[in-house]
Amino acid sequence: MAPSRRGVIAAALAAAPLTAHAQPAWPGDRPIQLIVPFPPGGGTDINIRAMVPFFEKHLPGARFVVVNRPGAGAEIGYTAAATAAPDGTTIGTVITPSLQTITIERTPRYRLEDFAYLGTVVEDPSGFHVAPNSPFRTLADLVQGARAAPGTIAVGTAGIGSDDHLLMLELENAAGIRLNHVPFAGQAPTVTALIGGHIQVASMNMGESVGLIREGRVRPLASAGPARFPMTPDVPTFRESGYPIDTRVVRSLVVPVATPTPIVERLSAMLAATMRDPAWIAEAERLFIPLQYRDPVATREIVLQEGTALRALWARRPWKDG
Repeated sequence: MAPSRRGVIAAALAAAPLTAHAQPAWPGDRPIQLIVPFPPGGGTDINIRAMVPFFEKHLPGARFVVVNRPGAGAEIGYTAAATAAPDGTTIGTVITPSLQTITIERTPRYRLEDFAYLGTVVEDPSGFHVAPNSPFRTLADLVQGARAAPGTIAVGTAGIGSDDHLLMLELENAAGIRLNHVPFAGQAPTVTALIGGHIQVASMNMGESVGLIREGRVRPLASAGPARFPMTPDVPTFRESGYPIDTRVVRSLVVPVATPTPIVERLSAMLAATMRDPAWIAEAERLFIPLQYRDPVATREIVLQEGTALRALWARRPWKDG
């Protein structure tokens, strides 16, 4: 019987040294698909597309193509990554916490255990932003306004169960206030609604808002996390205002869990080499991408631990109700 394509790839990789000086060309003639579970133009899409030249540099012979698979709050893209052929030709981009919240809200066609985790790429804290002419000058102003008129301040997010939404829920719980959640399909329409005056607050990641802040299109009120975000050192944290909230996005790369170990190791080594590459670090800084690398073992632990914590939050207050 002729060996399968998957078997040929696995055998070739098993025999291949993992040093940068002696790696053979990536086996097979198909490009590696990089699945992005959001539309083109958003922060995740820009991040992954910018990494392609560095992936090709650190995996000689491989070609990459970005495939956008948006829909159902990223569930479609996550499912595509989990159910792809486990032959090294598909890499998925997964986002904590939406990867976990989807499995809590409903029953998707993937589980957290259905992925082999290659490593993390980004860690980006959430933040509250207003229009430049907003009457809310500080987070305290916003909280006071919400107490005076419960449920009337509209907060736009990238979707139900997103880190943006969870930040809003955490503030409601910590401050004893009620806000009006307005979910959108990503950051771009959220910003459009904020600038157009349709919402009063945009909850979005600090890394994705740096450019908007510097252009004067939005004004940040506070960022989540234990310390100020390095790219916006003048922006206070929620903790500084008395609300120790730490919600953030962790962006990671995955392959189907059945992918042969030699392939997983080669792809993990590619990611690690990219994240150490001074040229990529400089490009990420230019694009305001807050890099944070963790190895495959640490990445898997983060995903599973966050899943446990989010189930506890759901038990206290299901976010679909707020």
